[in-house]
Amino acid sequence: MSNSLRLTVPDGVPFIDFEREFDYPVADVFRAHADPALVAQWLGPRGTNIEIDHYDFRTGGSYLYHHTGPDGVSYAFSGIFHTVRKDDFALQTFEFGGYPDVVSMEFLTFEDLGGGRSRLRAHCVYPSLEARDGMASSGMESGLSEGYERLEELLASTAKASEGATL
Repeated sequence: MSNSLRLTVPDGVPFIDFEREFDYPVADVFRAHADPALVAQWLGPRGTNIEIDHYDFRTGGSYLYHHTGPDGVSYAFSGIFHTVRKDDFALQTFEFGGYPDVVSMEFLTFEDLGGGRSRLRAHCVYPSLEARDGMASSGMESGLSEGYERLEELLASTAKASEGATL
């Protein structure tokens, strides 16, 4: 993929930042984050299955889903969507069931780059450096990278199927 994930774990602060560009319009990338049927097709690393219990991508909505890996182990992820602005921004909490009581805040910004391209930026804030370091060492980078590769593939197949129309 020509659009690689750029992940940063800055020293001394409980943050993780990442960004990823897409060769698709911001409306398509946003919709792929908003529509649970689309989310189920790309979220998470390759080889995992996702079961979405609920996913309500709107201000005040919430989500709960489970990823099951090839080893059969299931992991729960949940949170609340505090603010959602179409094709622009989402603020959500994120909690991994494997680390209860550790909740991060994730600020997602969807940017229109023009020419049918877009960028997703995220700023993730953790309650401590220890929690941030645990997330950073959990395989987060490879999971995000593979998930966004899958998203790019989904957008490509959708564009081909609809002869270039948006999602």
